[in-house]
Amino acid sequence: MRQLLAFSRRQPLLPRFVRVPDALAELSHLLRRLLGETIEFELVHGRDVGYVRVDPGQFDQVILNLAVNARDAMVGGGRLSIRTEARHLTEPLKVGTETVAPGHYAVIRVSDTGTGIAKEDLGRIFEPFFSTKAGSAAAGTGLGLSTVYGIVRQTEGTVTVESRKGEGAAFTIYLPRFDEAAVRARAAAGAAAPKPPEEEPRRDLALPQGKVVLIVEDEDAVRVFGARALSAKGYTVLEAADGEQAIGILQDHDEVDVLITDMVMPGMDGATLARLVRQEYPAIRVVLMSGYSEDIASDDLADSPDVLFLAKPFSLEALAEKVAEALERRDAAP
Repeated sequence: MRQLLAFSRRQPLLPRFVRVPDALAELSHLLRRLLGETIEFELVHGRDVGYVRVDPGQFDQVILNLAVNARDAMVGGGRLSIRTEARHLTEPLKVGTETVAPGHYAVIRVSDTGTGIAKEDLGRIFEPFFSTKAGSAAAGTGLGLSTVYGIVRQTEGTVTVESRKGEGAAFTIYLPRFDEAAVRARAAAGAAAPKPPEEEPRRDLALPQGKVVLIVEDEDAVRVFGARALSAKGYTVLEAADGEQAIGILQDHDEVDVLITDMVMPGMDGATLARLVRQEYPAIRVVLMSGYSEDIASDDLADSPDVLFLAKPFSLEALAEKVAEALERRDAAP
């Protein structure tokens, strides 16, 4: 389960140097779409925030998870602020149960004006499966903040939380900071190092021109993230928040080539939707998404050549490759 691997700091990442203001600027349009019209979005950068060494896809996931949590805490509207700064700590900084070691950091602070977090919950907020939304319509797996915690820690950073019930919450991410000179020096050192053995060439992906993909996912961040990635690859992407909505879209769009659906959703689950699609729309190939491999292993869909599995969380490339594989299987079918 990759989200738990992220929490335990064993998930393999593909880090590179990323300029923090640039990365957040690319996400800003997506964030405004996720937040909706009732939530004001504010993005403010400090001076010389610099670079961090992160997996870009995982960095996006951290920010999106925090934004969605904030949105869910502001049902009647509010304001989400993301502020960045460069900070040098000369001594350890204690915030709640977390301690930030001395060093140079790029700091990203994500704060909201929502319902806040009860004092007794602050110490458990990053635990896997712990959720303050239990019993509510926004209830999820409880893995969002543990995934944030795991990714940040694996990137040699620290994430802290400050909140009071009824007064909003602020999550502050401290990532080791690199300036322009340090990035150039590392790049030069890498260029001078012996090249590793060449990897096996990546297989060519199916061309996306004219291909239509329907993504069905009740988690807005995952759905919009996936749609954005595939649109950038050249696919036409349709979106549905649940199985029932997906059926309505399929009735109006007979040109869909690939259906990507989450396994666990309110109402009609992904397995039921997949079986219905295989029966009514046999030309469509299905990709099932889940953070739990046992969801697939215990299902009769696992042995079907028409159905593929994509583990959550996934990278943009992994998503594109899975869709391409689904198209290749469809085109190769007799």
